[in-house]
Amino acid sequence: MSSAADRKELDARARSGETVVEGGTGGKSLEAQEHLAQGRSRGGQARAGQLGSEGYQEMGKKGGLATTDKSGGEAAAEKGIKLDESKFTKN
Repeated sequence: MSSAADRKELDARARSGETVVEGGTGGKSLEAQEHLAQGRSRGGQARAGQLGSEGYQEMGKKGGLATTDKSGGEAAAEKGIKLDESKFTKN
């Protein structure tokens, strides 16, 4: 097990963009890289699993239309784009 000083150094290197854990590419901290190396990641992958691929793609369309002053749903309605929100729930 790494000492606290070693972990602090590795975390600093990870925060500067270096991969310090094998398989942890893309992690912005030592803890994040450890999680990635173990196959535990959060965010999009988990959400895609909850929604299924069709729901995740549909949600991406909605998010891509969002602006700073309008949500994706409002922008889609204004532009006349139909979004199938039934795909947002996985049965």
